[in-house]
Amino acid sequence: MSAPARLFAPSSVWNQSLPVDAPLDPGSTAMTQALAEEAEREQAANNGPWINTSYSSTPIYVAGPSQPPVFVTLDNAAAWWRINLQAAFEAVPIPANAHQAAGPDAQITVYQPSTDRLWEFFHARKLADGWHAAWGGAIEHVSQSPGYYTSTSWAGSGSYWGASATSLPLVAGTITISELQSGRIEHALAMALPYPRAGVYAWPAQRSDGTGSEPTDIPEGAQLRLDPSLDIPALHLPPGAEMLALAAQRYGIVVRDQTHHAIGFYGEDPTPRGSDPYDGPRGFYGGLSPTRLLSRFPWRSLQILRMTLHSTSH
Repeated sequence: MSAPARLFAPSSVWNQSLPVDAPLDPGSTAMTQALAEEAEREQAANNGPWINTSYSSTPIYVAGPSQPPVFVTLDNAAAWWRINLQAAFEAVPIPANAHQAAGPDAQITVYQPSTDRLWEFFHARKLADGWHAAWGGAIEHVSQSPGYYTSTSWAGSGSYWGASATSLPLVAGTITISELQSGRIEHALAMALPYPRAGVYAWPAQRSDGTGSEPTDIPEGAQLRLDPSLDIPALHLPPGAEMLALAAQRYGIVVRDQTHHAIGFYGEDPTPRGSDPYDGPRGFYGGLSPTRLLSRFPWRSLQILRMTLHSTSH
């Protein structure tokens, strides 16, 4: 089964169109200028910005109603704050041919439409006795979820659940292959930055691992969007870049993670398909590298919506 183009409630931060007159953050100009300069530095060095797909993204396994569930062992599950998550991992419909993503985080997303449930795993690995994970999350009633982990995501859940550093689900903001085939992205995009600001985060993030020390470093959870007055078709961007730009203008971009090296968007890991729809002259990138595809993305037209910052010490 193909990964769905949209998940979470219609009112979710990921699925709502942004009002044209949404108020901007007082620091928007300074922060987006610094981001655009970072993008230009990466382009000059030919090491970013990037789109994570077959490395450091997540494969999305869509399980049918008859998929047998398996037990996923959570590392150090006896710790009191891990017991409820282990309970959520006791019966997960992981397909027999599933593989974790390549890269240091080794992530997996499993979605079962028939039960309206989703699971995600961090440092997932299949050993002789079955699947193991270092951490992750689980959401029931996905179609009603706000698109981030809360105390109502699952029995005993908390805002500290989730395989990302912000408690924003891995699949949230990820560009799916079915969307690329349709030619439209109808949700907000997830973005990772080299060094998001340390010590604070903004809604919809629930936590942060940011280490940036500059006042112009953007906090995790920040919502960006392209200026609604920008005429994107007039820019004549490559088709893939135009798709991202139109989604960023209508739905926005949410800062989800930290990379320590380059700006990155997220695309569905193609591993379950057995072929890569991104590369090659007929692929999503149109024969370009992700860096070249994004070289004309209008970075200097980004804006940051008003933020209410929360301290990571609380």
